[in-house]
Amino acid sequence: MKKTDIILLAGIPDDDNRDYLPERLKESRIVVNENGNNSQVYPQRLKECRECLVDDFEDVWYEYVPESYRPDRKTPLVFSMHGGLMTGWGQAVYTSWTHVADREGFICIFPNAQLRRFWTIECEERLIEQLSDPALSEIYMNPFPKNVDENHDVRVVFALIERMKRNYNIDPERIYMQGMSLGNAMTTMMARHYGFHFAAMAGSAGPGTIGLMFHADDTPNNEGGPLPVMQTRMELDGAPPGSDDTPEEVVVKNREYWCMVNGCTCVPEIKIVGENNLAFYKGKKADYIFRDVKNRDHGQTFDDAEFVWDYLFSGTRRKSDGRIEYMESLEQRRGDNVSFAAVPGSFFAWANNEKVRLHGEVFVWKKLKYHGLNGKALVRGEYPMVPVRDLAEIFKADCREKEGKAWIHMPDGRSLQFARGCIGCTINNRIRSMSCEAVEREGILYISSEWFCREICRLQVSECNGVIYATDHDSALSSHMARLIRDLLK
Repeated sequence: MKKTDIILLAGIPDDDNRDYLPERLKESRIVVNENGNNSQVYPQRLKECRECLVDDFEDVWYEYVPESYRPDRKTPLVFSMHGGLMTGWGQAVYTSWTHVADREGFICIFPNAQLRRFWTIECEERLIEQLSDPALSEIYMNPFPKNVDENHDVRVVFALIERMKRNYNIDPERIYMQGMSLGNAMTTMMARHYGFHFAAMAGSAGPGTIGLMFHADDTPNNEGGPLPVMQTRMELDGAPPGSDDTPEEVVVKNREYWCMVNGCTCVPEIKIVGENNLAFYKGKKADYIFRDVKNRDHGQTFDDAEFVWDYLFSGTRRKSDGRIEYMESLEQRRGDNVSFAAVPGSFFAWANNEKVRLHGEVFVWKKLKYHGLNGKALVRGEYPMVPVRDLAEIFKADCREKEGKAWIHMPDGRSLQFARGCIGCTINNRIRSMSCEAVEREGILYISSEWFCREICRLQVSECNGVIYATDHDSALSSHMARLIRDLLK
């Protein structure tokens, strides 16, 4: 099928706006930009719909049917769930789902939450107590029914699925859901209880609280079964309201949850492109994708729809018997072809998407300035040190080591020499300074892995929380990916 070109419309910037969802965006050409959470011009084909779908409450939702839609062809359906205090049309303009739908030919639906623009979602008992203050409950809490099947918002989702099947030629094997913030919490609740009704789900920000995701015995609290899932986190995001855990631990436990439910027991493949940090897990029951975005706050990136569609939705379907089938997705879930990561305190390194054993423990060496400081010292640099023989092996070079010296012959013909205590090395018999001196420990010669990756292998190196990551293209290691790598290399 020929793809339809995406048409970006020129908007009227409103950079002075500080409102969460300015109503004047609706059916206007105004756009709002805020740390990557950008809006598009209100889509011309976005249709507002109103009807009592499951009871006397009038429900509101927005449908986007691309011009390329053909009634004789089965068409995928994507639900996109808005964040708290937002609307369906707000989710449409703050994402690029309608643009991707234009190109790929699927239908999007953007429902409104029933009450106060907040989805009715499950909540831990302890959090209900914390939010029992009338002032807070009026803002955050919608009464949750004892039976999740009686939840109005849940019933609306299934009513909309049936309605869309009646009105359009929807492919029943390709129904997906994505959400942002509270919309992600709504999506997660749907996944935990009704995952078997969907081909895949995804969400940005708004991770589930640990007490809701796990039982007291640390087993997953799940009724929906295995489900292909993609979770996007923002590096600068906070923990869910009322959580006693750090944002890092909440993200870790949410990742562990889906790895357990989906049977992901192998190490992932890691890919870092610019600010986007991706880990692809293969599961015995279903696959899982983790994405962390460097230097972004709570929300969703404007290209989130592209990542979700390209890496997951475009290549996943659920057959009528419940089996998950993987097709060829637009983007292959493969890690970086060239990659290296090191973590101080570990006897392992990450090399080309494999965990490799080192001859010695990675440690941090401090380069000091002390001359002229009357006995004091200044730290001018801190460098993760890796055995030189391991760096040679990882980068396919020959290495000979003897009595505090090492000689390396690189695949491209360059010859290198290192010596204990010397801050210089030789490259093809010419002197080159290094970031810090070579250090010997227990008969093993170490050099700065960061310097070697940059200077000798010409790789892009980034560092976060003591972890370094090197690859052959632009990349910026994020905090949650640094934690993931640290856990992998324990």
